[in-house]
Amino acid sequence: MAMTDPLGDMLTRIRNAQMRKMSKVSTPASKLRKHVLDVLAAEGYIRGYAEVVTATHGQSEFEIELKYFDGLPVIRTIERVSKPGRRVYASVKNLPRVANGLGVSILSTPRGVMADHDAREQNVGGEVLCRVF
Repeated sequence: MAMTDPLGDMLTRIRNAQMRKMSKVSTPASKLRKHVLDVLAAEGYIRGYAEVVTATHGQSEFEIELKYFDGLPVIRTIERVSKPGRRVYASVKNLPRVANGLGVSILSTPRGVMADHDAREQNVGGEVLCRVF
């Protein structure tokens, strides 16, 4: 059966892996997931990720290295904002602040996927994909 929300699936895998205190989690690869992982790595929420090609299906996967500090996950909350049934868009004036600027909203803009502070610097709005704190 086809997956209707691949990005939501990846965020749920990360959330579940952190509850189980796992060091790594894998998710199927896609361009959107890669760009979101790039933002998460740049903001310091994950250690990094590597693309792994499995021989069984031929489908490539990302292996995400999760980050912990003093035994607690660095990502406190990670939630999907814009869903397939209800897309959420924000102009540059109405970009949401997460935890009074301590967290990050990840946006899909005409200039690519970026964090909310980068979107404000480049003066672009777009679809609010997820919120991380």
